[in-house]
Amino acid sequence: MLEEYSRFIDEGSLLELQKVAERLRGVKVLHVNSTKLGGGVAEILYRMVPLMNELGIETHWEVIKGDLDFFKVTKKIHNLLHLPGEEKLNHEDVITYMKYTYQNVSYIDTDPFDVIFIHDPQPLGLIVKKKRGQKWIWRCHIDVSTPDEETWKFLEMFVNGYDASIFHIPEFVREGVSIPAFVIPPSIDPLHDKNRELKEDYVHHVFNKFGIDPEKPIVLQVSRFDRLKDPIGVIEAYRIVRRRYECQLVLAGSFASDDPEGEEVYREVLEVKGDDPDVFVLNLPPNSHMEINALQRAATVVVQKSIREGFGLVVSEAMWKGKPVIGSNIGGIRRQIINGVTGYLINSIEGTAFRIKQLLADEKRREEMGRNAHERVKHSFLITRHLKDYLLLVSSLIDGG
Repeated sequence: MLEEYSRFIDEGSLLELQKVAERLRGVKVLHVNSTKLGGGVAEILYRMVPLMNELGIETHWEVIKGDLDFFKVTKKIHNLLHLPGEEKLNHEDVITYMKYTYQNVSYIDTDPFDVIFIHDPQPLGLIVKKKRGQKWIWRCHIDVSTPDEETWKFLEMFVNGYDASIFHIPEFVREGVSIPAFVIPPSIDPLHDKNRELKEDYVHHVFNKFGIDPEKPIVLQVSRFDRLKDPIGVIEAYRIVRRRYECQLVLAGSFASDDPEGEEVYREVLEVKGDDPDVFVLNLPPNSHMEINALQRAATVVVQKSIREGFGLVVSEAMWKGKPVIGSNIGGIRRQIINGVTGYLINSIEGTAFRIKQLLADEKRREEMGRNAHERVKHSFLITRHLKDYLLLVSSLIDGG
């Protein structure tokens, strides 16, 4: 499988990756997160784990267990880490989090591993299992630069037990963390079903399946049904655009098993959509990778109007397919989009509508930006770069550097 990436990166980069991996032969690695399906973390691990094994590094992937009560608490923690709010983490929330943490301590066997990657806050408490000689890494996929302070103080008890932390961009690093912090942007896999080349017949099949008109321009946002993705704001921007341009809006997403708010947000979006036949709200199964691929390839304009964003890999996915992206000027989105070169950064509903109209009216600009966008992802956001960064960090920790 590794050799297949030679289509996208040069031979020297592949050789370098293999050389780094040779230094880690015999090291056993474990990744732990909160879901096998839904969200960027699961998609990255789905490909990262096999690649690490192919390089000769024994690597396993475990998922923590929890019921609705647990995931309601972890969603609350997630929201409070992004934005302080009126709702606070209370005593019952802490009890629920600790109860399921210790259940997972019994369920997940970390003893055989030399290096353990813990992804996001949900499994953070597993650090209580740390043994002498092990290296534990907290991989934070969200923005914790301005969290609710009480929530952060609760998590910090666990964070400070780790050997290192990883954040997507420098701005996300929480000041005062007592352990080393590294910056490693996430990535997409060009060989994944969501990103590989598709035949035109399949793209047309997807359009027919959902009743989308292939002859009418398409504005697309792909995201979980989450208020922080602002799907209702996208509908409002579309309605401004429709005053001048005929187009369709597609909001494609799914529910993640660790996000109990998804169904509620989905119903809110349907209510705002109303009876507009040109707005398509697609609640897709989490493994609908090829359908998402087809929608991104066929879209005229791609939008990512998040209010807060960890990184937003859907931006790189669309850029890889030669699409300029209109994205919020926040978080990891502004690290992917070069404003005016690979897409546009926006700060409001009105700004989103303005840029959509600008791209709908100028095919030449769309094509030029799309070419730039593809090259941007090729050089900065492919999984081979991400994998090398992980291996270099592991090597550094094991060597004591």
